[in-house]
Amino acid sequence: MNSSDGGTGSGEDRPARSTPGAGEDRPQSGPRATYPVERSATSRRRWFIGLSALVVVVGVGLATLGYSKFASPDVSGEATGYQIVDPSTVAVQFTVTRNDPSQAVACVVRGRSLDGDESGRREILIPGGTQTQIGMRTEVITSKPPVIGEVFGCTTDVPAYLTRSTP
Repeated sequence: MNSSDGGTGSGEDRPARSTPGAGEDRPQSGPRATYPVERSATSRRRWFIGLSALVVVVGVGLATLGYSKFASPDVSGEATGYQIVDPSTVAVQFTVTRNDPSQAVACVVRGRSLDGDESGRREILIPGGTQTQIGMRTEVITSKPPVIGEVFGCTTDVPAYLTRSTP
């Protein structure tokens, strides 16, 4: 037998060929050496399950945040009109809507000047009653001539110092 390697012809001096699945992690030549080894189905399934769980957790978090931010509040106040009484007083008429009419609420009403600054503020106590919606009117003393009166906000957390309101 003639061999091209010039050896004994037994093939013992030749380097071992790389065969797929022969215990090597990565083949030295051939198409399998050029392209990455494909991930197993189990690995892809784990990634899919992990990413799906992450998407669900983020979705639930965003839904909770959106609900807490945009759900109807326990109490709300809305200005329905205002009247400039004199250069330092504005009368504000507003409506308060509350889920529990028996609960007292506090509203902050303010006057604003021409430059947009808050020039006066007043806290009003609306005692508990039987109506879910109630109309109120109050006057706010301002430090600058007012151009508008508005409701800044209402809350069910009534401060201890606010015991009685005079409309």
